[in-house]
Amino acid sequence: MLFYDAPNPAPNPRRVRIYLAERGIEVPMKPLSIPAREQKSPEFTAINPLGQVPTLVLDDGTAITESVSICRWFEAEHGQSPLFGRTPTEIALIDMHLRRAEMVLMTPVGMVWAHTHPFTAKAVVPQYKDFGESNRAKVASAMGFFDRQLQGREWLASEDYSMADIVLLTTIDFAGFIGIEMPEDAANLRAWHARASARPSARA
Repeated sequence: MLFYDAPNPAPNPRRVRIYLAERGIEVPMKPLSIPAREQKSPEFTAINPLGQVPTLVLDDGTAITESVSICRWFEAEHGQSPLFGRTPTEIALIDMHLRRAEMVLMTPVGMVWAHTHPFTAKAVVPQYKDFGESNRAKVASAMGFFDRQLQGREWLASEDYSMADIVLLTTIDFAGFIGIEMPEDAANLRAWHARASARPSARA
């Protein structure tokens, strides 16, 4: 087994590292340099044709891509945990909030990143800067949505820290990396972020 990783600020590999740290699972890892475009090398695209990290290669050669899919494999392999939920209701709510974090927040964050950041200028041709900038308002609106969702709650989807929190944390932190901070008045979101960031796994 080999986990193809990439260092921070890449948010998707970090999701898996946080999940593994929460579960106490250790796997062999091989970091790839995104700035050096090692994920686009012929050797790696033979494993993952999309040329993206993370990718988990199992002992039988099966390649699993997509961060949540990789975490679901470990969840099935190592047993159920609060991270993906234990009851049907918990499982559904965690999945719901996880998908919201990806679609409602990560999508506009990704558009700002792809179309306005100088790091992506060589990879995204052409960049549509006006479109990218227009997504900043969507990011602010999404953060406001999650701030309201966290009213009176310690964690996003259930009483326990979950995969939904992991996805939201990595997305919020990546937004900060590209210069989009949490709104000053998002007190619930900021308090949640402080709790999530204080967990040892957040350093993964």
